[in-house]
Amino acid sequence: MGTAGTFRGHTGASYGGEVRVWALPTPEAASAPVLDLTTLDGTERRRMAAYARDSDRLLYAFAHTALRTVLSALTGVAPGELRFSRAACPCCDKPHGRPVLTPASLEFSLSHSRDLVLIGVAPTAIGVDTEPVPEPGTVEQISKMLHPAERDEVEAAPPRDRPAVFARLWARKEAYLKGLGTGLGRDLAADDVRGPVVAGWQLTDLSVAPGQAAAVAVSSPVPCGVSVHRTLPPK
Repeated sequence: MGTAGTFRGHTGASYGGEVRVWALPTPEAASAPVLDLTTLDGTERRRMAAYARDSDRLLYAFAHTALRTVLSALTGVAPGELRFSRAACPCCDKPHGRPVLTPASLEFSLSHSRDLVLIGVAPTAIGVDTEPVPEPGTVEQISKMLHPAERDEVEAAPPRDRPAVFARLWARKEAYLKGLGTGLGRDLAADDVRGPVVAGWQLTDLSVAPGQAAAVAVSSPVPCGVSVHRTLPPK
């Protein structure tokens, strides 16, 4: 991906500087994998326990153990020894921006929906997002908050296609805002994410699963190739 270099974790494992995305189907409760919850830290375990439904707890546990598995494979640090913090928020400079590794050796982003877990890794700031194609009523309500050009694109589509058009734009916008570290705290109408570049960020649509839109945003002055993986790296 352009001029990216090689990153090394403090145990010596190397990461080649690619933009890599893992697209993983969420497990069904009846056939759930055996998850090593000991790799999660206290904050993660408390958040997992706070979910009322078993399916939500399973999704959270799978997403976060998968994230640790990926980052461990790329850094050489054991999954349970990885430590996370938050970057400064660009809006207020307080420490609730995008999550980062401590010490930082690469950048990552995590997104999950009912059917899919998405993990993105890059040598520079990255955001990923996956969204199910919504109902028409949701499109009508939320598209009013988009950038005018984005809103026009949704409205110009045939009615049957509007949910898919909206989902693509929304995944791109969420990926970009997650990469910035603002999340939905930034005005949804401030940025037009229809094209391949927004203010120095490269945006790429991902083909992941039927009924799902997904995108990756990478802070880079040059176009980025993105490799997509469907299985976790070996432990």
